[in-house]
This record gives sequence, structure tokens and C-alpha cells, in this order.
Amino acid sequence: MYDMTIRLQANGEKCLYEQIYEHIRQEIKEGKLLAGERLPSTRSLAEYLQVARSTVDYAYDQLLSEGYIEAKPYRGYFVCSTEELQELGQGLSVYSTEEKRDGEREISAGLPRGQDTELYAGKETPRYDFSPNGIDMSGFPFGVWKRLTRNILNDGNSELFSQGEAQGDYDLRLTISRYLHSSRGVNCSPEQIIVGAGNDYLLMLLEKILGRHVRIAMENPTYKRAYRIFKSFAYQIVTVDMDESGMKVSELRKENVSAVYVMPSHQYPTGVVMPIGRRAELLRWANEDAGRYLIEDDYDSEFRYRGKPIPSLQASDEHGKVIYIGTFSKAIAPAIRVSYMVLPQTLLKKYREECGFYSCTVSRIDQRILNEFIRDGYFERHLNKMRKIYRGKHDLLLECLKPFGESFQVSGEHAGLHLLLVSKGDMQERELIRTAAKQGVKVYGLSGSMVDFSDRRATILLGFGGLEAEDVVEGVKLLEQAWLPK
Repeated sequence: MYDMTIRLQANGEKCLYEQIYEHIRQEIKEGKLLAGERLPSTRSLAEYLQVARSTVDYAYDQLLSEGYIEAKPYRGYFVCSTEELQELGQGLSVYSTEEKRDGEREISAGLPRGQDTELYAGKETPRYDFSPNGIDMSGFPFGVWKRLTRNILNDGNSELFSQGEAQGDYDLRLTISRYLHSSRGVNCSPEQIIVGAGNDYLLMLLEKILGRHVRIAMENPTYKRAYRIFKSFAYQIVTVDMDESGMKVSELRKENVSAVYVMPSHQYPTGVVMPIGRRAELLRWANEDAGRYLIEDDYDSEFRYRGKPIPSLQASDEHGKVIYIGTFSKAIAPAIRVSYMVLPQTLLKKYREECGFYSCTVSRIDQRILNEFIRDGYFERHLNKMRKIYRGKHDLLLECLKPFGESFQVSGEHAGLHLLLVSKGDMQERELIRTAAKQGVKVYGLSGSMVDFSDRRATILLGFGGLEAEDVVEGVKLLEQAWLPK
């Protein structure tokens, strides 16, 4: 690779390493630097540009952390494939000088991880917990979050302590609408967005909008928490079986329902990605009656490790039939507790007439922090960094599971924070969980997500998000001892 021609402005608004970083990043995005292409060494590029080598080091470090380039020992720096990298729009800024100097040093791995104890057969604390709900907090930009919080509180904005708009602050809703359009293809205005503290609140609000005693269809298996929430509304719930493309629309047509709850981009817990043909079938079903709606829970959509991002179902909706729900809890941190719902225009009037008096359940200070975190580009970088971390764990887990090939089938890979092991033998799910627990390993059965139990092979969910790499290796070794024939 020849040295790069980069026009640096010594007295520009951005420091030199930011200019180098932005130039290389843009070249990669535009395809001018191809995947696998070798970059000049930091020493040669620094000499060519007549800057300090540390300046180039800073730029390369940032590109490394975001997954644009990779370092190969004794060979140099090479451009990565960018198919899976998150794009949040052109208006997002890059790292500030202050953040680069001290932000990364404040990253900590000390926050507790998500736990799901519903299916665990063991009574003692497990050595290794393959929870599908666990996430890795070691990459969270604590320094950035602290600085944003400090700056916002130091500004003396008294209006932040007054009651805000019921749907959430307009600035945040505008930022969310731009983010959803650029990353998920969602077509909406800020006026259609409602911000709430978690999906639970938004689903309860949705009951007020759709009304009581609604007949709703859900996938089987499904996200059990949503099922329980709908059950508490006195909704009449029917389950529809799935195939390799998701919910069977032919079976859905046999049911007299007015709403359908689906996770088309990455179904939990099966990991099925609904193809465009099945999505079109669902939309056709909804368009056949004015009172039908699809509730799209865009679960885990941020984390894909192969291929291009899958657009949302709402992106294909031309008749206002999709109610879109998403959250920042998985992508940022569970404690953020900020979710959002995009209502179609047909339901906005009803919301304002019957629910507009409900106050927003998210602090205005938290809304401002999140707004600046997304708007100023930190969220984009955090997603790219976490995707690289999770992809490494995902690939490591698949490698460790190779000895299981004769006894288990792996499915649900290449997206999300868990995959599935389907037994080829006669061992029951409870027995798999019990024998794993004896080895000090906590695993989770698919039956915990089933509403109506059907005759299917024993299936185990293995989450890797909350485990360190060495824990993945050691945990799988113990599962090998528990499950594989000697």
C-alpha cells in the first residue's frame, strides 16, 4: 500500500488524529479502501504526513476499536469487511480530544450482568452462566457517559427539572427517528414516537390504545415476558407455530385475531430471521382488515455478524399497520431503561385523545444524556465496538462447540447474543440442564419460552454476551464432559 494523501489542516477545528481517523474511515465506507487491503504502518504514515507517530497511533487505535481495521501480528494493519458495521447517519461527530485522552482509561467491567434464574436446575451459584440475557459491560464508555452527565448538570438547565412532554422530549424523539431511519429503515416522524421506561410500560400503554379484550397472536416459542404482560391485560392470546421462516401465516389465517406480536429481524429465542416473502404475507394479512395491526418487537437487531443488516418490518409497511417497539437496554446497558414505540398515524389520534395525559416515565436528565450520546456519535462507536467484542465471543463459542457436532445441531448463529443446541439424541431437556448444573454450568431450555408445548427435540439456549472469552472455553469443556459420550 502506498502512503495516503491526506490534507491536514494544522489550525482546523479538529485535531490532527481526528482528521486522519475521519479520512481513513470515509475511504473505507466509500469502498476506496477495500477489505483486506493493507494500510501504511504508523511510522511510515507519520513520516509521510510530517506528524508525531502518536498522532497516527491514536487514529489507528480508534479505527481498531470500531472494527474498521484489524491488526495482524508482524504483518501490519488491514481493512476489515464493513458489511456488519452500524451506520447512524452523516450528522454524527467523532471522538473529542478530551474523550480520547481520558475516556478509554475509565472503562470498567465491574457492573453486574443480567441474570435469568427461571430455568436453572442447580441450587448453588454456578461457575459459568450461559444466560441469553447477559451482556458485556466491559466496553461501556463510562468516561463519556460521566462527562456528558457532568456537562449537562453544569449547564444549569432548570427546565430539565420541570415536567416535560408526555411522549418524551422532542429533541430525543427527533434523534431516535433519525437513528431508526438510518439503521433500521423505519419511516417515522418524531411526533409518532413515544419514549418510555422499558418495553413493559409501552406495552401497558398500548393496551389503552388498542383496547381491552383484544385477541392477539404470538409466535410459539416467544418472548415469555411479553406473553405474561398481555395475559395480565385479559387479552385472549393464541399461539401460532413457526417454521424456518418464522410465524406460519397460513396457520395465522385460521385464527380470529386483530393483532400479531412478532420479532421478524431476530426472533427470540429461536434466532429465526423472517425473509421478505413471509413479511409480505404478514403485511397482506394486516391490510385485509382496517382493525388489524402488527406489533414488531425489534429484539437484538443491532447485533449481526454476517451479511448486511436486515431492515425492519415497519420499513416495508405502506398502510400504517406496524407498531414498532425497540429499546436501548441491550445495546447500551439494562439500567438505561429507555425504550420507544412508533405508532402508525392511524393510532396517533387515539393515543392523544385517550392516553395523552400520561406523563413520560423517563427522567428528562436521562433523556438529554441519551440524546447527546446518540447525536454526537458515541452510540455509533459503542455499537461497532460491542459488535466486534460479541462477534469474537460468538465465533469462539462456535469453535468450541465443534466436538458437539455428532450429538447436537447448532442453530440461531450469526446474530444476537445466544445460539441454540438441538439434541440429536434421546436425552430430555431437563436432564441436559441437570447434568450441566452438576458440572457447575447454568444453561437454559427452550421450553421456558414455550406457551403451548409441542413434541420437539431437547433444545438448549447458550448465551455468550455476559461471559469472558476464557469462561466460554472452560464452560463448554464442562458441558462436553456432561453431555458427550465418553
